Amino acid sequence: MNDPKTSERPVAAETAAVAAAFEGSPNPYVLLTPDLRIIAVNRAYEDVTGGRREDIVGRSLFAAFDSGPGSDAPENVRQVRASLEKARDTRQRDHLAVVRFSVERTMADGAQGFVDRVWSATHTPLLNATGEVEFLLQHTTDVTDLSPTIRPEEPTTALDAIVGGSVLHRARSVQEDNRRLETERNRLVEMFMQAPGFVAILSGRDHRFQMHNDAYSQLIGHRDIAGKTIREALPELEGQGFYDLLDGVFATGEPYEGRESVAHLQRTPNEPTETVYLNFIYQPIRDAAGVVVGIFVQGHDITENVLAAQRQKLMIDELNHRVKNTLATVQSIAVQTARSNTDPAGFAETFQSRIMSLSHTHNLLTQSHWEGADLRAILEHETEAYGQTRVSLVGPPVSLAPATVLSLGMIFHEMATNAAKYGALHTPEGRVLIDWALADQRAPKLRLTWREIGGPKVTAPDRRGFGSRLIERNIRHDLAGEIDLVYAPEGLIAELTVPLDRTAAR
Repeated sequence: MNDPKTSERPVAAETAAVAAAFEGSPNPYVLLTPDLRIIAVNRAYEDVTGGRREDIVGRSLFAAFDSGPGSDAPENVRQVRASLEKARDTRQRDHLAVVRFSVERTMADGAQGFVDRVWSATHTPLLNATGEVEFLLQHTTDVTDLSPTIRPEEPTTALDAIVGGSVLHRARSVQEDNRRLETERNRLVEMFMQAPGFVAILSGRDHRFQMHNDAYSQLIGHRDIAGKTIREALPELEGQGFYDLLDGVFATGEPYEGRESVAHLQRTPNEPTETVYLNFIYQPIRDAAGVVVGIFVQGHDITENVLAAQRQKLMIDELNHRVKNTLATVQSIAVQTARSNTDPAGFAETFQSRIMSLSHTHNLLTQSHWEGADLRAILEHETEAYGQTRVSLVGPPVSLAPATVLSLGMIFHEMATNAAKYGALHTPEGRVLIDWALADQRAPKLRLTWREIGGPKVTAPDRRGFGSRLIERNIRHDLAGEIDLVYAPEGLIAELTVPLDRTAAR
């Protein structure tokens, strides 16, 4: 077996060699942590900057060196910091062509003072085994001698001045261009990321994601799709036609625009897909030769707008249906009331009473946006004119569908009217007891008993009037229920059974 101590010796020797090379290099080097603190400098760096390692190691790079009086400290610090952060964040080497920094020097008279110098720097990220930035290496070169405007003494020859000035001018020009381009690029990227619509850039025939903004990420459930093909990133789109559309745009170079297109996206991991509606465009991206190399995707999630439009159409259709039904009901009430009342005054009174009952029921439904109403609220509406002490209501809350509300509203109106004309509510001592309950939970049914007591003696009618026919028609035809009317001498008893297949009990 290998001796661990023996196997460690080559590593230690290699580390020592690297350290010696770092220290002995004629090139100035400084080693920084990712938060830009100095952890090592070599001798050449000390010589060229005038700093001592015992004074600067462990400090921030920008705190370790005073930029000196009269210098443009904010700008030069910003340039160096931006270059270092770019190298750290992109994990790519970055070059800073020229930057001014003052260094402390011993003057001819022996006094200490600051001297303006021009520097060029290269910043290299050093990665660990996992690919993360562990250190930043700065290689700094004093290029003041190339600049006759900074150099304190005159150049040796006119040629030196021309060459030095030309090189420095070009370096500064390139650096300013790069800085301007970087600023413009950052501004465009920021606009891209903050765009209200979803945006993505796909490259190649396999439509690989190069960039996408926050809105696109939100649309697909914040998945990690960078560098993946469309088929790898969004496999649930298989069979929905989007792959074929992208292939067609790439092959033909013709853009495609989708309007209210339906897409089924898995926006939550391990959950079913969700249906979304999209307006979008696939725009081909071409290279300098005009060849399609990618596709620009831009669009908007219009799901809420589409659903709102669908709800509005449904409401309009429902409203039209209700208006037609209401007009048919009014027509029927008018015809049947006219048959039962030969006297115009009696017709007007009865007809108006029934129309007002229908109106009250509509008001109840309007308050709930036509989603339904509670049984107790309907009964209270139709009996409140006779006083709370004369009508007893006992039963659980029951939420009824709009169609059931309309039918029961008319039924209870007729029963209350009959009680006031001929039954218990015709005399001061009479009362109406209304009890209800729910039966059969698998197929729920409403069972309601209307019992009149304390009124005049009751006898079965010789003929059925419109009210009786209306009650039976609404119960059996409109509600598919049953009603049993018992004309007991002490008072009418009506037992109703109505299925609630379209009504939810609370």
